[in-house]
Amino acid sequence: MSRDQSPYVELERAAWAELAGDAPQPLKPVEIERVRGLGDALDLEEVRQVYLPMTELISLRVRHAGALYESTEAFLHEPQSRRTPFVIGIAGSVAVGKSTTARLLRELLSHSPEHPHVELVTTDGFLFPNAELERRGILDRKGFPESYDRKALLRFVMEVKSGVEVVTAPVYSHLTYDRTDEVVTVKTPDIIIVEGLNVLAPARTRGDGSPGLAISDFFDFSIYVDASSKDIRRWYVERFLSLRKTAFADPASYFHRYSAFTDDEAVGRAGELWDTINWPNLRENIQTTRGRASLVLRKGPDHDVSWVRLRKL
Repeated sequence: MSRDQSPYVELERAAWAELAGDAPQPLKPVEIERVRGLGDALDLEEVRQVYLPMTELISLRVRHAGALYESTEAFLHEPQSRRTPFVIGIAGSVAVGKSTTARLLRELLSHSPEHPHVELVTTDGFLFPNAELERRGILDRKGFPESYDRKALLRFVMEVKSGVEVVTAPVYSHLTYDRTDEVVTVKTPDIIIVEGLNVLAPARTRGDGSPGLAISDFFDFSIYVDASSKDIRRWYVERFLSLRKTAFADPASYFHRYSAFTDDEAVGRAGELWDTINWPNLRENIQTTRGRASLVLRKGPDHDVSWVRLRKL
């Protein structure tokens, strides 16, 4: 299929970078350091070449969504309750850098005077508590679609797009590897980013055979962070080794037992976790949703974004 016949526009990094024009770089190195995840090669140049054009594109979409809202109000001859937040979904594998992308995008978008109030919610908080996962016999399938309270997550996104002024989402602790009793409160944001492994999953079929609703049905824009599975596996193992010396060293950590592993033991255990849990989940449930994204960021072996694919309108 030729480029003109494809439903996507695909640009190499250099061509994509030119789209930022003379847009100012709003972030300082210390701010980039704050959002960067373990192993990510994010720096000022990466932000300028990859993420500034993406931010400009999303801001353009937000402006046009506002114009459409005003036109719809005029068409209905009555004001709507209020304009609902612009919702962005970000999906991708464990260790691919989607959390860094989400945090960075929140920082960049919130620097704009047009939409200063940007919130980020991760779907980790919608995982069932460990006790419930153990009861169901699926604790070792954490991160698979069935490990999430999908009804609660769908209800949250629907409330956001229904114009509910104050919504709450549960909070997850990566230290204890479990949900907490805390909630994050989201109050009338201009933009809300929803980040998670399976946020682009299609709707499930109901018991009567009718189609249900998908979380992504309520997204205004979506991003899939992509890379070779071999590269992601390597990044996962490298991150595991780094965490062994940092977060896992905390006695309160759920994974504290791994802190005493030798390098060989840690590499072996990380590889086992990837091969038996994270790779099957990526192959069966996450990677299959890539084509549903509005935009795909493809990373190379060094974590640098090498090309961008954008769905045509």
